Amino acid sequence: MPSSPNPAVRTIKTYAVTPRPNPEAPRKLDMSSWDVPMLCFHYIQKGLLFKYPPDLSMEQIIQRLRNSLEEVLFHFYPLSGRLRVVACEGGGVTCHVEVGIDGEGPEFVHAVADGIGIADVVAADGQDLPEFLKEFFPLDLGINFDGCTNPLLAIQLTELIGGIFIGCVFNHAIGDGNSYWHFFNAWAEISRGKAVGKEVMLSRLPEHDKWFIGGYGEPPIKLPYSSPAEFVVRFCPPLLRERMFHFSSESLAKLKARANHEYGKGTISTFQALSALMWRCIMRARGFPPEQKTSCRLAIQNRTRLYPPLSPNYFGNSVCGVATSTTVGELLNSNLGWAAWLAHEAVFNHTDSAIRDMVHTYMKNPIVYYLNIFDVHSIMMGSSPRFDMYGCDFGWGKPLAVRSGSANKFDGKISSYPGWEGGGSIDLEVCLLPEYMSALERDEEFLAVVSPPIKLDVLLGISDK
Repeated sequence: MPSSPNPAVRTIKTYAVTPRPNPEAPRKLDMSSWDVPMLCFHYIQKGLLFKYPPDLSMEQIIQRLRNSLEEVLFHFYPLSGRLRVVACEGGGVTCHVEVGIDGEGPEFVHAVADGIGIADVVAADGQDLPEFLKEFFPLDLGINFDGCTNPLLAIQLTELIGGIFIGCVFNHAIGDGNSYWHFFNAWAEISRGKAVGKEVMLSRLPEHDKWFIGGYGEPPIKLPYSSPAEFVVRFCPPLLRERMFHFSSESLAKLKARANHEYGKGTISTFQALSALMWRCIMRARGFPPEQKTSCRLAIQNRTRLYPPLSPNYFGNSVCGVATSTTVGELLNSNLGWAAWLAHEAVFNHTDSAIRDMVHTYMKNPIVYYLNIFDVHSIMMGSSPRFDMYGCDFGWGKPLAVRSGSANKFDGKISSYPGWEGGGSIDLEVCLLPEYMSALERDEEFLAVVSPPIKLDVLLGISDK
C-alpha cells in the first residue's frame, strides 16, 4: 500500500504467520468460472473496530490473534497459498493456487495510528469517512504474479486511542463476501475459545471442492492471453466522497410497505425497496437527461439458487451481478414501487437455469473482468446485510463498527452492511463523485427514509438511548 507524505499510521512490526500444516490439503487448487473473472478485482478490504480490551496487553492481543490465525488457516488453507499463472502449449494461460510453498503464510502487521481514536473512525453524522481508513489495511490493492509471491491474505492490527482495528485483506479471486466473512468469523471463534482456555472445533468448516459445470472438459480454465501483462489492469478511481448512511428497522419497514402498496404485488423485499430508493435518488442527484439509459446492479449469491444447491460453507466465489435497466425519465417519473419491482424481477429470474446459461456463455469465451465495467449511469449494490459481521467476537466483545479500505470503489458503488443494533437495520456505504453526494444529501425522498446514526456513547455502552 502506498504511504502518504505524512502517514497517520506507523508500522511497528510485521510477523510471518506459519499455518499449522494440513496433510490433507492439496498442493494445487484449480479456480472455477466464478473465481477466474475476479483476477483483476481489488482485494476485499473490510475491518472491524473494537474497544480496547481492558484486561489484555497489546502483546497478549497480538499473540492470541496470531495463534488463532495459524489454527484457522489449517482449515482455510487456500488463503496461505499463492496464485500462479502457467503458459499453455499452443497459447493461452491457466491460473491456479499453490498451497504450502516453502511453509509460507500471510503477514500479520502491528501498526499504530497516532492521534486517532474510536470517534475518528466512526465519523459523526454528516461527516465523510476519513481518508486514513485506507492505511488500516496492508498490501497493494491489485494483484501481481511476479515469481508467485503475492500473498492472498494479510492482516493488520492498528492501535488507536481507546481501541483497536483489525483489517483483513483477502484476494477476491479466492472467495466472495460470503467466504470472506466465513473466514473472519471462524478466526474469531477460535480466538474466543482461547480467551477461556478452550480448544475449538469450528461450527462451520469450509468446503473446498470447486463447482464446475459439465460439458467443457476438465479444469483448469484456459484464458486467451499469453502472459499476465495482457490482462492485469490497475483501476484508479476518481476522487470520491464516501459516507455511511443508517436505516433503522422501522424506517425500512415503512419503505417496504410503501413499495408494495405502490406496486400492489406484496412480494417486494426490504432490500429491493432500498435498492430502488438509492437508484432513484442517486440518478436524480446526477441530473442526467430523461432519455439516458440507466441500470441498477445487484450482487447476488448463487449457492442457494443452484439445483442441487451448494453448501453455504462452499469456499470460493459463487456470486453474480444481476441488473435491471430503464431510462432516467421513466425511473424518476414512476413511483418507488415500480422501480423496486424491476429489482425484484431481476432477482426472481436468477434461477438455476439462468446461472447455468451464464456459466455456459462464459466458458465459451473465458475472460477477466475489470472494475471499469461499471458505467457512470448505473449503481452497484454490493456486500450484504446478511453477512454476520457483528458476530466476529474475538473474546473482547462485539465490534463497534465495520469499515472498509479503498478497494473496489467507484462512483455509484454502494456496500450494504447489517446495522449495529440488528433487528433488520442496514448501513449503506455510499461512494459518489463530490457533486453527486452533495445533491444526494439534499434529496427529499432520501432524507425522508435515512435514519440518525447510532450514537457513539451507545456503541461504547455508556448510554442505552
